[in-house]
Amino acid sequence: MPEEKFIPNASVGSSKDHPFKKPETNRRSFLSWLSVGWIAYLGVTGGFFTIIVRFLFPNVLFEPPQSFKIGFPDDFSKNSVDVKFKKQFNAWIVRDDESIFALSTVCTHLGCTPNWLPVESKFKCPCHGSGFRMSGIHFEGPAPRPLERFKISLANDGQILVDKTKSYKWEKGEWENPESFLKV
Repeated sequence: MPEEKFIPNASVGSSKDHPFKKPETNRRSFLSWLSVGWIAYLGVTGGFFTIIVRFLFPNVLFEPPQSFKIGFPDDFSKNSVDVKFKKQFNAWIVRDDESIFALSTVCTHLGCTPNWLPVESKFKCPCHGSGFRMSGIHFEGPAPRPLERFKISLANDGQILVDKTKSYKWEKGEWENPESFLKV
């Protein structure tokens, strides 16, 4: 049994047995496919330009200023810890009999935030129980070293200026640096 030859519609030429068929695309279907193509092109281009514009405005981490004024020396009473700068600037202002200094609120053990306990006159870390005296020296718990101090000075207008970009560590002997405390 002889097999009939199959000639696809896309073949060149035609014969009596297989006349040439016109493509089944009319004007309406052509314009609809053209509009779908343009919409896809515009969508991809719009997405591309959206990414470019988003790239021009990067994510910015807004942090509080690293140097700030805390008031005048007379605003702080002797042998006290001022906790009003703890939340906004992560610093405690301590005034003893001779000086004013700014302590970091970051525990030197694992970076938790200790609390000032005025009744016990100490900083106590709630995470692992490290204890620090009012001076910042550690005396209990797993903290390996005392709290850090920040640079402190008098501004031109007489207010106290704390600069957190410079910290002083007790174990390096930096607490003796005149910029780590303010004589009053």
